[in-house]
Amino acid sequence: MAVTNKLSRREKIKFSIRKKLSGTADRPRLSVFRSNSEIYAQIIDDTTKKTVLSVSSLKATGTKTEKAKVVGAAIAEKAKAANITHVVFDRNGFLYHGRVKALADAARENGLQF
Repeated sequence: MAVTNKLSRREKIKFSIRKKLSGTADRPRLSVFRSNSEIYAQIIDDTTKKTVLSVSSLKATGTKTEKAKVVGAAIAEKAKAANITHVVFDRNGFLYHGRVKALADAARENGLQF
């Protein structure tokens, strides 16, 4: 019962966020998904409904927060290579602290602007 409430709460927050922001070709959306053990990041162009880039922590080692920092740095480097400098950050219903914040900070440190 608690899991259902938790997931439905995150879904409500997620839809509320997605109503307000959208990724374009000039400023694609950086979407973050956090599972219990891994973290994933995608850069999405919502006008064409295509994923431009994606990075996961499946091959990274260390603590969960260290994995998030690695993913943030990797997505920023891939974005630079694809000439993407500005993005819109989508936390996907997750609270902005811990691993989500570590990923965002690492992406900012490596040149991604949002």
